[in-house]
Amino acid sequence: MEERESAIVYCRGAFGTPNGKTAHGLVRFTRRYRVEAVIDDLRAGEDAGEALDGCPSGIPIVASVEEGIRIAEEAKRPARRFVVGLAPDGGRLSAEAREDVRRAIERGLSVDSGLHDFLSEDPVLAPLAAARGVEIRDVRKPPARDALHFFTGKIEEVRSLKVAILGTDSAVGKRTTAWKLVEAIERAGRRAEMIGTGQTAWMQGARYSILIDSLINDFVTGEIEHAVWSAWKETNADVLVIEGQGSLLNPAYPGGFEILAAARPDCIVLQDAPARRAYDGFPAFPMHPLGKQIQAIELVSGKSVVAIAVNHENLAREEIPFVCDAIARTTGLPAFDVLLDGAGPLASLILERIPETHDRRRG
Repeated sequence: MEERESAIVYCRGAFGTPNGKTAHGLVRFTRRYRVEAVIDDLRAGEDAGEALDGCPSGIPIVASVEEGIRIAEEAKRPARRFVVGLAPDGGRLSAEAREDVRRAIERGLSVDSGLHDFLSEDPVLAPLAAARGVEIRDVRKPPARDALHFFTGKIEEVRSLKVAILGTDSAVGKRTTAWKLVEAIERAGRRAEMIGTGQTAWMQGARYSILIDSLINDFVTGEIEHAVWSAWKETNADVLVIEGQGSLLNPAYPGGFEILAAARPDCIVLQDAPARRAYDGFPAFPMHPLGKQIQAIELVSGKSVVAIAVNHENLAREEIPFVCDAIARTTGLPAFDVLLDGAGPLASLILERIPETHDRRRG
């Protein structure tokens, strides 16, 4: 990937909430940008990493576009990109946020947006960007239909170990676990590649990315298959880590079936937030028990859930080891909090499975 561009991430009113998950991902990790500041007037003055995970990142939260530009200039890394880090329900941009995008363009910043509102087609913003000589990239804009792929069955050629990171809910940490697993496998001296399935993974620099929720349904499985197959064909990675979307039993964001059907993973890591009682944003819909979620995934895929990745939201730090132990006793599966403890143990478990898949297929 080319050199990272300096960027300001926009997250007004949403940092530290589920609607800020794109900004959260970019603060934690990105190979595409150098994040200079996060805009959220409600958290201005805080360190973004400290506010998010309790670990300082050196990325300040500021109140305005202008302050973000000033901070980047003072660091002698002038911002080039204004990245919309909001992930609101429905992917629509508010009038206030649209005004902030306009101000960023007026100040010479190119815009990257992962929303369903295509800013490159906006009657005000698009001409303004053209006049200022800057670019608007709508990450969620689907490819032309003649560039889309239909499922062919070529997934059976893939010799890499395929690991899907699925979840029990939306906004539960699947992407973060996937990236941390990739990094841990690389540190162990093996080759890993991330298959991104949403806009944030693309923004974080996943080379093989599709945006499932903006594709025509007939082509979803073909695009998943093609991304996984291409990653194997072009990199010959030992492990392909596939980011999940939504969850199999989520009433509003059902996801995972297409990944199981088209990517045909060899095993599944299931991300869970044990303290959640209802599906994200839908308090009237209780979460299905973890055991039932595992049962559903294994029934659909014919493959095993091999580990539980724990999202520790709303848990006290001292509770987390006991919660992990309880999950392990209940499910018979190892449980890891990779955000707190790293993905090394999870990577070791995954790498143990390579001889029974990757090496056998090579033969």
